[in-house]
Amino acid sequence: MLDKLSSSLKDTLKKITRLVFIDERAINELVKELQRALLQADVNVQLVFNLTKKIKERALNEKPLKSITQREFIINIVYEELTNFLGKEKSEIIIERKKPFKIMMVGLYGSGKTTTIGKLSKYYSKRNYKVATLGLDVHRPAAPEQLEQLSEQVKVKCFTEKKEKNPLKVYKKFESEYKNYDILIIDTAGRDALSSDLVKEIELLNKEINPDEKILVISADIGQAAQAQAEQFHKSCNISSVIVTKMDGTAKAGGALSACAVTGAKIKFIGIGEKVDALETFNPPGFVSRLLGMGDIEALLEKAKEAISEEQAKDLGNKFLKGEFNLIDLYEQMEAMSKMGPISKVLEMVPGFSQIKLPKDALQVQEGKLKKWRFILDSLTKKELEDPELIDSSRIERIAKGAGVPTSEVRDLLKQYKQAKKLMKMMKGSPDKMMKKFKFPGMK
Repeated sequence: MLDKLSSSLKDTLKKITRLVFIDERAINELVKELQRALLQADVNVQLVFNLTKKIKERALNEKPLKSITQREFIINIVYEELTNFLGKEKSEIIIERKKPFKIMMVGLYGSGKTTTIGKLSKYYSKRNYKVATLGLDVHRPAAPEQLEQLSEQVKVKCFTEKKEKNPLKVYKKFESEYKNYDILIIDTAGRDALSSDLVKEIELLNKEINPDEKILVISADIGQAAQAQAEQFHKSCNISSVIVTKMDGTAKAGGALSACAVTGAKIKFIGIGEKVDALETFNPPGFVSRLLGMGDIEALLEKAKEAISEEQAKDLGNKFLKGEFNLIDLYEQMEAMSKMGPISKVLEMVPGFSQIKLPKDALQVQEGKLKKWRFILDSLTKKELEDPELIDSSRIERIAKGAGVPTSEVRDLLKQYKQAKKLMKMMKGSPDKMMKKFKFPGMK
């Protein structure tokens, strides 16, 4: 997500860490590079200048504490101001225990609103809420079917009425059933926020339904047009939260992120893919930390909780830190990580990991590979599983034949094992030692 902006910011900060002396000229150069990076990410020009002005003033006028260097102090200023710019702290939707807690979703055509309802339904279902969805988008022909399919996929009840073209009548038809659910997520029509018809419909639904939470779904690729759209939706129904979608597919997300931040409605979630579990809570400190290459341990732990049990995590973690593991442990680690999303993206969340220069193919394991690995592991003897160093050329041929795969697949697995073992040795020791070893300068 925002790979280009992230690379630009990391390169800029690395230049600062290499300087022997940091004077006004160096700070001016830093500010120019920050401005260039943010403008390329489609952040509003005035917002960019306001942000970099604060950074420059603090860098020139404030004095670092004795415990940190001036370089670390400058990096911390950049981190703090970017975090403040994007909302300062994580803001969650407080679900009140009422029957039901009503969430109304609004947004433009193509913003991914209905898909996001599926993601949000799964998110809250996994947190032991009984969720239902309601389709009030009566204008788009395929909208009810899409909502039904997504609701079925995440195993939640869906209320729709395909023949009725009055959204308020659809809402009232099922009104007696809503009390059986903790959360009711309501889909509404998606059109341009500046359309008078949409504004009128949204205002009417808002008045009659009286939702507890009004969420604007806005696409990251909308760029600077996001601000006008967000402000108009805010006037129509006083939006209380924002979800930014398609964060994985654009370099221009700065426009949507910054525009939403200045409307007063906090960004609560970001969509990072098409799958129903590709939704993350938006945590500005962690998000900025990831952009700057410092990792995001909170997001990593959240993903880990959903992918593996606490007992399994502790067991794998202990073996990881000791640097002692075999082929079965490697397989279990890769399988667990694959459940958390693309492994390269998961590793971005590990503090300090972006500072380690790994081979491009390191730890890049696709689902197809994992299935073949399972067959290979089933063809190994107990001794070979526990001590992969025993596996020579003749054993590789026997294993490949037994697993029904080419010998190259067996060699790939062994290569992956050796790469992982080398990495484990680098990171061997306590978590504190590991963090100190790979800590990004200026990281708290």
